[in-house]
Amino acid sequence: MPQHPFPEHAEPPRPPLRVLVADDNPVIRAGLTTVLSAPDDLTVVAEAEDGRAAYEAALRHRPDVVLLDVRMPVVDGMTALPHLVRIAPVMMLTYSDETDLVQEAVRLGAAGYLIHGEFTTAQLTQAVRDVGAGRPHFTPTATNALLAHIRSSATAHEGGEILSSRRDFVPRIASQVQPDVRQSPQSRFQLSGREAEIMDLIATGMDNRQIAAVCFISEKTVKNHINRIFAKLHTTTRAQATAKWLGVS
Repeated sequence: MPQHPFPEHAEPPRPPLRVLVADDNPVIRAGLTTVLSAPDDLTVVAEAEDGRAAYEAALRHRPDVVLLDVRMPVVDGMTALPHLVRIAPVMMLTYSDETDLVQEAVRLGAAGYLIHGEFTTAQLTQAVRDVGAGRPHFTPTATNALLAHIRSSATAHEGGEILSSRRDFVPRIASQVQPDVRQSPQSRFQLSGREAEIMDLIATGMDNRQIAAVCFISEKTVKNHINRIFAKLHTTTRAQATAKWLGVS
């Protein structure tokens, strides 16, 4: 049988996602490394016992994804997080389920937040793939923490007052706020419930990817909502929209 003059060219296999695991517990590190080394498309390139070691390892190995614990000695995960996200997407992987920690991690740039006991090994490996592909991933408790922030933020807007603390993403601007006791921002700008929810998230500083993860919708849908929000608020930028939404003069 004659050979085909143009034989099909097989695509070369993609290199596995390179993962850095940072946790102060050596047993957990070893377990994670075993789980993440099993699939052909994942490989652990380095381990670290604290935030400083994680940053040094990230600079040296340039991983595709960093798994980062919150509480570690020397330099904790939250301190290392804003430095690590400049190198690679970071997913928090921790027992710490406090609402303020989840919210702060997202504010500092975390692309995901997994709480031990809320995922299987298969879900863990898929979460790593998702974060490596630019898709945020949160386990149920972490998602609930973000939704709690949305609700508390909406309540603060209703009173024309923005609360300020480490637990709130929005900076203190109460002295500049012009309260409107007659109408909520949602009613004033005629936003739908979903649009108001997304506008609240924009005001916290979340990007489209983070909003999509929290709302369980695609980034394209987020963009469509934002375009409608901008039209209703007569704005063209997130900063302008946030200022109008919060009533800042």
